Amino acid sequence: MKVEIVLADNPENITLEFKDLSTSMYLTDSYVNKSLEINETTNDLVYTNQFENDPIIVVFIILKCLIMLFIILAAIFGNLLVIVSVMRHRKLRVITNYFVVSLALADMLVAIWAMCFNFSVEITNGEWLFGYFMCDVWNSLDVYFSSASILHLCCISVDRYYAIVQPLDYPLIMTSGKLGIMLAVVWCSPALVSFLPIFAGWYTTHEHLDFRRRHPKVCSFTVNKVYAVISSSVSFWIPGVIMLFMYYRIYVEADRQERMLYRSKVAALLLDKHLQINGISMGDVMRERHSIQMQPMASSKMKRERKAARTLGIIMSAFLACWLPFFLWYIITALCGDGCPSPPPVVAAVFWVGYFNSALNPLIYAYFNRDFRAAFRKTLGSCCRSVCGDMARRHCCPQQLLRRDHHHSNASSDIHMNNCVKSTSADVLRTHQACSSRADDVGFPT
Repeated sequence: MKVEIVLADNPENITLEFKDLSTSMYLTDSYVNKSLEINETTNDLVYTNQFENDPIIVVFIILKCLIMLFIILAAIFGNLLVIVSVMRHRKLRVITNYFVVSLALADMLVAIWAMCFNFSVEITNGEWLFGYFMCDVWNSLDVYFSSASILHLCCISVDRYYAIVQPLDYPLIMTSGKLGIMLAVVWCSPALVSFLPIFAGWYTTHEHLDFRRRHPKVCSFTVNKVYAVISSSVSFWIPGVIMLFMYYRIYVEADRQERMLYRSKVAALLLDKHLQINGISMGDVMRERHSIQMQPMASSKMKRERKAARTLGIIMSAFLACWLPFFLWYIITALCGDGCPSPPPVVAAVFWVGYFNSALNPLIYAYFNRDFRAAFRKTLGSCCRSVCGDMARRHCCPQQLLRRDHHHSNASSDIHMNNCVKSTSADVLRTHQACSSRADDVGFPT
């Protein structure tokens, strides 16, 4: 498979193997400098792929673009649905879901800023179209929103830990003020590993900065070892360890509460049986049974808390499964340098698998959380009715319309019958009054 690199305003071209070509974000300085040693007449690089009419490559490119577009649209509209659903339904306005809404906002911004720019690079065969400054903006926003996303998940795990391990103290611990402080820290702290080091030039080497100034159409993100270790630790490794520890403690506590609940149920049933055998009065038995009936209330609350913890644990697991390959590649290649080359398809895969996590969270909410599932249905139904009108309602909800029409027809029949009864009663009354008036007119002489 051959790919031809055409340099602008230069008739001399270079033909390389496809496996040696990288897109601009992942392009190494050594490769481009080697190309410029042969073609030094221009500082800008323009890539045009010549696939020699290979249909397999064309199908692969089309499929890749469709997958990327699906991930972008799913992340934007899925997370927007989460935000709108929580705003519209009062039942979802709890402390945990404020973190969820903030997480959805971060994921939606990942799709708008990071994914869309990356997609533009992919469809232009590696050419960066937005200039030197916007390259720094893109890299900063990518690091910023990805870090904010995992810090949100870390806060959610801490919130669930206190809700299950210390349920009595939870209202005192997780107040509105502390919620605001945690959200402020989550949104402000990622700037320390994104905008500040990237715009100050601390994230990379002087050679790479000089390379980027000479080639503004190449938006590569080459980091030094110190920045790779610090940024990956702040953005992934430390929060990931905290989340794993929190969910392990939640699992242990949930298991302990479940065993205690089972023992209390058994003890209550044995006590009830003992009271019946020994002939305790009915009033005492009813009081004991009332105390036993209080157990399901606590049981249902504990089940809800465990289910919420399990759902958030699945969200965390999905996040780790999506982002762990990227951060392993990120830290290994940064520490190894040129000794650990990565094929461009592998690099693109780890980036977009990480991006895919931003589209997964709404699906996890809808599948595992009944309240979110009901809110999603109501929100989508409301949007369908407002956008599509009566035609959409008849197409999407024909049974409800039939029931509604049947109800209206029954109501119309009732109204018609009432009108008939009222008209008949009025006719009878008028006849009676007419007869009475005629009788008064005739009269009898005294």
